[in-house]
Amino acid sequence: MIETRVLTGDALETALDDLARLRIEVFRDWPYLYDGDVEYERKYLSGYTHPTAIVVAAFDGPRIVGASTGMGLEVSDEDFATAFADRPEALSDIFYCAESVLLSDYRGHGLGHAFFDAREAHARELGRRYSAFCGVVRPEDHPMRPAAARSLEPFWRGRGYAPLPGVIAHFNWRDVGEADETAHPLQFWMRTL
Repeated sequence: MIETRVLTGDALETALDDLARLRIEVFRDWPYLYDGDVEYERKYLSGYTHPTAIVVAAFDGPRIVGASTGMGLEVSDEDFATAFADRPEALSDIFYCAESVLLSDYRGHGLGHAFFDAREAHARELGRRYSAFCGVVRPEDHPMRPAAARSLEPFWRGRGYAPLPGVIAHFNWRDVGEADETAHPLQFWMRTL
């Protein structure tokens, strides 16, 4: 039986290394192709102690098999907030659903919905009017695209999200097999809560 729990305080601190490894493992695959390291991930995840933040973890017994994070857009990475510069919504009205990572054996069993449900409920408790997230944009003919790759767009649309035209962040990371970091476009999607 898979259980989801919100991690805060000592529970979050204790889980940081496991969460870092999970992010590295899942984001190494398509479409992110992220070649990460534990120290960077621990530092990144420590930002989720902010009062607007949430970390939801999926456990199979004592093992963390998935996680989802979010925070107020105004306290997220500046690259993400900058993407909204020409939008009419105030950043303080938007909750940023940062990422959901789930080991492949656990996909297709409703955890994606559980992750969004928890983050959207948290956003409503904070009084946010909108929920937004972004996904990396890769070309259809990318040489590392798996033949069986499937889009998450039907899932996102089913939850009421739609892409925001022109709202694209750029974030740097090192792709698998590359020596240097490069900028990657991330398309934002949003819904009213």
